[in-house]
Amino acid sequence: MYSARASIRLRPTRARRSFSTSATRASAVAEVKAARAYCLGLLRTFDSPSHVLQAFIPASSRDAYLAIRAFNIDIARVADSVSNPTVGAMRMQFWRDTIDRTLRGLPPKEPVAVLLAHALESLEARGVRKLSRGWFFRVIAAREQYLSNPPYPNLAALETYAENTYSTLLYLTLSALPLSSITADHIASHIGKATGIAAVLRGLPLLAFPPPPNHHSNPSGLGDLPPGGSRQGAVTLPLDVMAEAGVRDEDVFRLGGEAEGLRDAVFTVATRANDHLITAREMLRNIQAGKDAGHDFEHQGEEGHEMHEYGDHEKAVTAAQEEVERGFGVLMPA
Repeated sequence: MYSARASIRLRPTRARRSFSTSATRASAVAEVKAARAYCLGLLRTFDSPSHVLQAFIPASSRDAYLAIRAFNIDIARVADSVSNPTVGAMRMQFWRDTIDRTLRGLPPKEPVAVLLAHALESLEARGVRKLSRGWFFRVIAAREQYLSNPPYPNLAALETYAENTYSTLLYLTLSALPLSSITADHIASHIGKATGIAAVLRGLPLLAFPPPPNHHSNPSGLGDLPPGGSRQGAVTLPLDVMAEAGVRDEDVFRLGGEAEGLRDAVFTVATRANDHLITAREMLRNIQAGKDAGHDFEHQGEEGHEMHEYGDHEKAVTAAQEEVERGFGVLMPA
């Protein structure tokens, strides 16, 4: 009799416990769904190419891709949303802390962190190591360095910026497939540099003639600079290229796209981006033909770019072909 009464008393407790667990799971699912919608909205509004190209990322890695790209958008927008460099530095530190906590499995209630944490759980379930904290921090540091839109000292500095931002975003995405390939990373490095340089050119009108505060546009091309903007901004072309072409900041602010030497300077910078695309295409042709890539990877041996030993040349060539095929969707920004 006592046993029956005890059983009756226990049933509501178990039911409450089961309901609580189900409610928690439902809440977590809803939180991830809302975070995914937030990240998709960011891409749709501020990075339409990445929004379109998500279709080429495997479904199993798409949440990681969305989180990585949304992370990039959020830190890129810091310059638009803060009033002074000190506040901007604080925002960048917030992102360092957020990434650190997320990679340690303690994400804050921030949409990008929530989706990234969910993606990391999926990767770990498939036996994949965590994404590189160093790569995330590299992107933050590069964005912070140019938070106030200073000019690039030279074309090499612009390439370094593109490598530390756009190329590094591609490395993170490749590792989220997961794919650890020195060949794919090498191609991604050139594509990222081309993409980053092109992004700087696309943003030139916006930074030279900034819109009112708290507004942001997603320009699809350089076009003609509007003469006589109401708010003076910054000309972010490399200083060595501007000097060679005879471009002066004040002429750009006064004459816009008709400033002396501006088109020549833009052409010089765009040519360097095109050179990286040509190099990436040549590498792909060589690999598809069963040859070596054609030149060494300058970042080989650095964090995340360790060389794999395949035993012999034939195995190495076959592995490179398979790796590029697997990672091709990530290389689509080219």
